[in-house]
Amino acid sequence: MNMKPILFSHSYFLRFDPKQWSIGQPYAPLGTIYAAALMREQGYAVDLFDAMFARQPEELISYLDKQSPQFFVIYDDGFNYLTKMCLTNMREAAFRMIKLAKERGCTVIVSSSDSTDRFELYLDEGADFILLGEAEQSLLELVNALSREEDQFFHIDGLAFKQNGAVVKTKRREVMKDLDSLPFPAWDLVNIPAYRDMWLKHAGYFSLNMGTTRGCPFKCNWCAKPIYGNRYNSRSPEHVVQELLMLKAKYRFDHIWFCDDIFGLKPGWLPRFADLIEQHNLRFRFKMQGRVDLLLQEDNIKALARAGCENVWMGAESGSQKILDAMDKGTTVEQIHEATRLLKKNGIHPSFFIQFGYPGETREDIEKTIRMINELLPYEIGISVSYPLPGTVFFENVKNQLQQKTNWTDSDELALMFRNTYQPSFYKQLHRYVHRSYRKQLAIEELKKILLHPLRANLSAWKKACSALYYAPASRWERYKLHQLEKTGA
Repeated sequence: MNMKPILFSHSYFLRFDPKQWSIGQPYAPLGTIYAAALMREQGYAVDLFDAMFARQPEELISYLDKQSPQFFVIYDDGFNYLTKMCLTNMREAAFRMIKLAKERGCTVIVSSSDSTDRFELYLDEGADFILLGEAEQSLLELVNALSREEDQFFHIDGLAFKQNGAVVKTKRREVMKDLDSLPFPAWDLVNIPAYRDMWLKHAGYFSLNMGTTRGCPFKCNWCAKPIYGNRYNSRSPEHVVQELLMLKAKYRFDHIWFCDDIFGLKPGWLPRFADLIEQHNLRFRFKMQGRVDLLLQEDNIKALARAGCENVWMGAESGSQKILDAMDKGTTVEQIHEATRLLKKNGIHPSFFIQFGYPGETREDIEKTIRMINELLPYEIGISVSYPLPGTVFFENVKNQLQQKTNWTDSDELALMFRNTYQPSFYKQLHRYVHRSYRKQLAIEELKKILLHPLRANLSAWKKACSALYYAPASRWERYKLHQLEKTGA
């Protein structure tokens, strides 16, 4: 067995995403350390260059020179929505790392959403192999073959590579069904203190990420799924709780982000999970992502409350049923209202993902969404504009309108890259307006609570509410700018 370490990395440089760097809440590259754990279990030595806090790709050089690895593997974290966005800052960083590793004689292997969509581009930049789709088993089979000095790889599913100058793509690999068979991620490779310090500085608590499922069976037509497709597979509640117990003992986390596309979709999973949390007396807070229709099934919300759920991010997307139907969302505005009400009733914060700019959206649709936000007052809102990624029905519908620019540079760019009802600058202004309008309404509601029970509120609460009301309002000038941009059309 080759005992030179396989050097793993990923292409998400937090400093290259200014918004996320200022927020200061980084999550370790979970997909990367899953792959490293599997390779180590199979007898390979592994190490990690974690690009999360690096200032530039050139910091990789010292790792390469010190270890002289035979294999350099860029394995992006497919559980994190930031890597699924295929940002060009991170793509350029990946290209640079490919070149640095090739200059030092490494065999370079890449796995990511972006390289799965654009494998030819990565091969042209010097990568030797691209792992397409779910990649742990493909990586293991490929490294085994290369270690035996084989030079034919057609029998390995989920690969793209060049042979005699031509690009070869093998058949897609079937996704894994037994997720409990995978080893726990190689957390020991991660500089946990660096993550903890940034979390404590910016949030006042320490959060770790965990995946309990892979994939999503729903077919929202704008949602890209290059890694897992529409298959949905789940770890058992028992397996998840064992990992939680291990992480709690070793790293003393305060909070968990369950980074599944949909948490607890399998019938009966959430109640069993809550039972196990209570049996082991595990105390922690967590956030997760869910669909409003699934939250309303069984006793899912009550089970989430029992397990310690603090915040549920829901893909509300729009307050217009017309837009939800155009997206093939499969949910209703009424379900958004009901799920929000029940979450609040059970002591869980409801948060909304909102998407503006979907084709066909009118001012009336936008106003319905703003009214929904200000009426339901979610705990947090994340606002984006429709973003076409390869492999989606949405992308196919607008791809002829895309010019040279097909990806955002960083997660805060919010560029509308196709023709729509309004010009791109309108949606930028709309983003600011909706946030300010929402914060104003939050401040008003907080002041109402204080005025109803003034003796219960301390001076700090008064100052906080009044300050929020002073700074939050969407000004007449902002509304005027929005109106002027609207009049200009597309």
